[in-house]
Amino acid sequence: MDPKKKTVWENLREKTKTQFNNIKKKKTPGKLEKKKPKPLQYRRSISVPDLRFVQAEPSPTDSAFCTAPDAIFFDSSSGSGDNTSVNSVPLSTDRLTATDAGPSGRKTVYDLTFIDNMNVSGSKMIAVAARGPPGPIQKYLLTVNLKEGRNLVIRDRNGTSDPYVKFKLEGKTIYKSKVVYKNLNPKWSESFSFPLQDREQVVDVRVYDKDLTTDDFMGSSTIVIKNLELDKTGEMVLSLEDPNSLEDDMGVIVMDTCLTFRDATIKKRGNQTQPQDKAQIQRSAEATKNSQLWSGVFGITLVEGQDMPENVQGDIYVRYRLGEQKYKSKNLCVQANPQWRERFDFNKYEDCLEPLQVEVFAKRGRKSEESWGMFEVDLSRLPVATQQLYTHVLDEDKGRLVFLATLNPCCGVSINEFNKTPLEQPDERDQILEKYVSMFSDILLFIHVGFLQVKVVSATDLTSTDLNGKSDPFCVLELGNSRLQTHTIYKTLSPEWKKVFTFPIKDIHDVLELTVFGEDGDKAPDLLGRVAIPLLTVQNGQQVTRGLKKANWGGPAKGTISLVMEVHYNPVRAGIRTFKPIEEKFLEDNPKFAKKVLAQNIYRVRKITMALLHTLQYIKSCFQWESRQRSIIAFLIFIVTVWAWELFMLPLFLLLLIGWNYFQITTERISSNQDLVSVSYTESGKKGLMDKIHMVQEIVITVQNILDEIACIGERVKNTFNWSVPFLSCLACLVLFVATATLYYIPLRYIILIWGVNKFTKKLRNPYAIDNNEILDFLKRVPSDVQKVRGPAEGP
Repeated sequence: MDPKKKTVWENLREKTKTQFNNIKKKKTPGKLEKKKPKPLQYRRSISVPDLRFVQAEPSPTDSAFCTAPDAIFFDSSSGSGDNTSVNSVPLSTDRLTATDAGPSGRKTVYDLTFIDNMNVSGSKMIAVAARGPPGPIQKYLLTVNLKEGRNLVIRDRNGTSDPYVKFKLEGKTIYKSKVVYKNLNPKWSESFSFPLQDREQVVDVRVYDKDLTTDDFMGSSTIVIKNLELDKTGEMVLSLEDPNSLEDDMGVIVMDTCLTFRDATIKKRGNQTQPQDKAQIQRSAEATKNSQLWSGVFGITLVEGQDMPENVQGDIYVRYRLGEQKYKSKNLCVQANPQWRERFDFNKYEDCLEPLQVEVFAKRGRKSEESWGMFEVDLSRLPVATQQLYTHVLDEDKGRLVFLATLNPCCGVSINEFNKTPLEQPDERDQILEKYVSMFSDILLFIHVGFLQVKVVSATDLTSTDLNGKSDPFCVLELGNSRLQTHTIYKTLSPEWKKVFTFPIKDIHDVLELTVFGEDGDKAPDLLGRVAIPLLTVQNGQQVTRGLKKANWGGPAKGTISLVMEVHYNPVRAGIRTFKPIEEKFLEDNPKFAKKVLAQNIYRVRKITMALLHTLQYIKSCFQWESRQRSIIAFLIFIVTVWAWELFMLPLFLLLLIGWNYFQITTERISSNQDLVSVSYTESGKKGLMDKIHMVQEIVITVQNILDEIACIGERVKNTFNWSVPFLSCLACLVLFVATATLYYIPLRYIILIWGVNKFTKKLRNPYAIDNNEILDFLKRVPSDVQKVRGPAEGP
């Protein structure tokens, strides 16, 4: 028979019974009892040490301490009835023993440790940290040797993946491995260590496929710390799983793990840290730094295609990839022998042993792409400063691809601390200036025109991206296609990186872009702000603080960044490099339609058009004699210029114009930035939905009319020559015949002089004459293709 169930009241009474029993009765003031001292048997707070009791007889060592001639004895009985004695060694040692004789006569030995600021008052004493086996607050150190992956899943369309591994603890990434490209059985061979609070923690191991935009998930597993044996290295084979995937076998990750105690005697004292952790952090920082530095530059020249299909519509282009560096060529129409003739550079990293991957694509329409072939080229054996020609056959009946590759040495790339600045070391500074600035330096360095040093000091008042009101910022420096970055400083809005970066300069007209990101775990980092600094505007050795701007340069962002920069370059090399093709970005996102960008571009074109119209209006006013003095001066200048004109006067005139503007700027009469168009061009005031729709409609109509005018002029010129209107074509033939005979018998100087005199005197001869342009008036009589469709003209 089942026992009778208890009522709600009975359950409540049992739960509160112990609490009511612990309530003491109130005492009257005259009957207060002396509170008996009790030994400390448990830890009350973090600040109170956890004393462990060991029931044992005093050891000979303890007896020696008790009988030391200069020992100090503290008696803590104070009439309390407890026989407790504490024996201390001289003040030069920090070991303390205490014995307690209980009622049974057994002795309890306390093994304590002195605190430097120990307070002794009467019978009271402060002591901490019993020596003994590690307690529950003892931290552990987990060392992982990531070996390899086996039979990983496919995530790329070419049948491979680009895997890397992330180790996460409580949602935070504690380590990220390098990326192994195009391999389903990658080998990492990386080791790292990180501390653990207790053995109940679990480390998440996640594998991702590196992509240009969003990385694909390849499976995950866990390391259960409590299942690991202490001080024993063992191999773990973790099977990857993904509950959202239909794949049964996602491969395994192989690694060695070892769990050890962190030595309590090396624990933090003051500002000192554990030597093992500090060394590990230094090794990790050194590995991160070395992974960013490159020792050479591969110069790739895409020449042409040979024997490619001709009966195919669309465009053809080539994609190159070397590690994380990617480049896409320009699109050409499909033909038998397309000629690209474009050059780009890839940096050579020491830890990147992947081959150069080349793939040819044919594109039809907006989204339809077809691969015509892919191949790999091993550039590791490419000799230095030697041009190598490669000709590779593509897929069947798709032809061949021809390109050149050259390996050029590169130096001057470094990441240093503030106390190891290259340009502040006299010997190193002289070497750098000799390499990059001297006219007689090595010809192999001709690809570089100078040297840049950037001290990234700090940032202040950044945008918070975490829930705790903080961010995890790091800074990325980009100069052309070269990229370096600082370490991440966690949980702060005012980081101090204090790092020194050096770059070799390929083009003195490059712009250094510094972008501050906030780390966000597995997600893409949040952009906190960016700043752009042209190299030619750098003031050497001066610390500058720049305000950050938004991602699209559309306006100011929250925060500032402090920098110290130095630029040294060879003016001759920089001048020669100016007349060579500019280096294109490796691979940028396809531009998308933006209403504000369209409105801004229309505004820019309109502003240039208005400037030209004002110039033409000024010249026209000279012909109209609106100001008699100005027209007389313009007429005399025209006569003298045409009569004495020589070809060298054209560049001389432009030289005088540039010199005049320089004089105006130096005397502060005008500013070189007076005509700048703000990239943050926005509409004035807030507009509703209908106003925005009408604005977009007006912009589209304006673009439509401009395109119509351009198309009409081109079609009318074409129709003049193909006899769409026989009368107009005959008239054009007559005019061209007269112009040919005139130019044959009369020098051009006289013709221009006669035309100018006629223009200047036309208003004086006929004040009410209507201005016109004879050539445009003629072309307006010729129908465009649209007008021909409406009413076709009769052919010859």
